[in-house]
Amino acid sequence: MTVPLTAFAAGAVVALLVGVFGTLHDPTLSGTTTLGFDTVLAMKVAVTCVIGVLAVLQLLGALWLYGKLGLALPSWLGTAHRATGAVALLLSVFVAYHCIWALGLESGHLPDGEKVPLRTVVHGVLGCAVFGAVVVKVTAVRSKRAPGWFLPVAGGLLFALLILVVLTSAVWYLDANGWPSNSYT
Repeated sequence: MTVPLTAFAAGAVVALLVGVFGTLHDPTLSGTTTLGFDTVLAMKVAVTCVIGVLAVLQLLGALWLYGKLGLALPSWLGTAHRATGAVALLLSVFVAYHCIWALGLESGHLPDGEKVPLRTVVHGVLGCAVFGAVVVKVTAVRSKRAPGWFLPVAGGLLFALLILVVLTSAVWYLDANGWPSNSYT
């Protein structure tokens, strides 16, 4: 149990540190990009949708690798699973940078006195937790001494948090506003 407990403790510290930075940092659009979309928010919605698709592919790949789909394992599946996981992680870091740098971790009231919506607070906390869960998942993947249940639990936790972040951001935005426009259309 030492490996899982240490991983969860380290993950909690990482999540807390991300949250503290997000709370203390003065948000600014300086140093951000839109990737051709009209706003940083529109770009984050589009990239977050890609992350959501990659997370679902990760779940399907893990189930396949664990023999839960009843399909023969192709030789490329492990490599594809690692590659899509790496891309999802890089895109998540990219989006999180833009969230924290441009918006910060919002709670309470905005500078104009408007109350921060509960969805926004929940999304921010879940976003911080994602990076704690990444620490747990990487530890589970790399550890030779972890119990057999640890990797599926770590992967499931990361998947659940990513999907909740996607639902409280991109899916919410798409429901409220439709697909974001970009300067190229």
